[in-house]
Amino acid sequence: VGVSRVDGKLTGDVAPDVWDVAGHVSPNPGGVGPLTRAFLLTNVVELEESKLA
Repeated sequence: VGVSRVDGKLTGDVAPDVWDVAGHVSPNPGGVGPLTRAFLLTNVVELEESKLA
């Protein structure tokens, strides 16, 4: 989410062509990694809780 590997390097999910037509492009300070991990942990906890019910 938000990051891809191209030619062995990490790159963002916004194509360079968008700069010519987009009204605004804003970075996400700190990236989306912390949010992704929080949702993953929530899903794991909910799955395990559903197994106990």
